This record gives sequence, C-alpha cells and structure tokens, in this order.
Amino acid sequence: MGVLRKYFSLTEANRTLPLVKRVVADITALHPKWRDLVYKYELAAAQARPDWGESKEQLDLRGAIETIAHQIQDYLLELEQIGCVFKGFEHGLVDFYGKLDGREIFWCWKQGEDRIDHWHDLEAGYAGRQPVPEVVRG
Repeated sequence: MGVLRKYFSLTEANRTLPLVKRVVADITALHPKWRDLVYKYELAAAQARPDWGESKEQLDLRGAIETIAHQIQDYLLELEQIGCVFKGFEHGLVDFYGKLDGREIFWCWKQGEDRIDHWHDLEAGYAGRQPVPEVVRG
C-alpha cells in the first residue's frame, strides 16, 4: 500500500512555510555536524587496528552520529507528515505536490526564499525550476 500524496494549491503550500522553514533550518543546522562527525569517525577508523575492535573514540563518535541521524530523521518525518518532500541538505530544498494546467507538478521552495515562487515538472528537478505564472500567484 503506497503513501497517499497530498496535493497543495500554491496558497496552501505557502501557508505551511512558517513551520517548514523552522524544520528545514533545524535539518540544515544538524547535517554539517553529522557530516563532520562521520569524517572524524572515518579518520579514527583508518588509524585503528581492526583486530582490536572499535576504540572508545570511535564508539563515542558513532553514538553522536546515531543521535544526530535520529534527530534529522525525526525532522524529515515531520516534513513528510506535512505532505512535502525534502530534496536536499545543501540548499534546503522542499517540494510540494501540486497541479498546474491539469498536470502534476512540484511547487518548489528553497531555504532563504520568503515564499514559493517556482515550480517544476515531477521529473525535472531543481534544474527545471520555472517562475510561478502571475495568473496563479494572484
């Protein structure tokens, strides 16, 4: 059984942005910390002797990595429950299923933008972003 898609009008998608912005800010603040810890773990693992098992440093780092990963996963679940799709840690991209001229599209928001001003076809991705037509924007 698949997950039901929530389709947003542009107005509905924009109404979710205060919450979406906070959640995305939390995700994009945590992700670099997670990435740095993974890098430190990999360095420690490269210097370790496999026959000795994980060092205390590796165990501590792994615990911190897992904690942050769970926090990020909780935030991603929160976005999923709102009905939007998180698309990227680097730019804080979020897509909302919508319809434009009778076809399925994504309303596309990027962290730092005040409102949703772009859309793209489902297959096009960020590179296919186009301005929302004035007629739809209202």
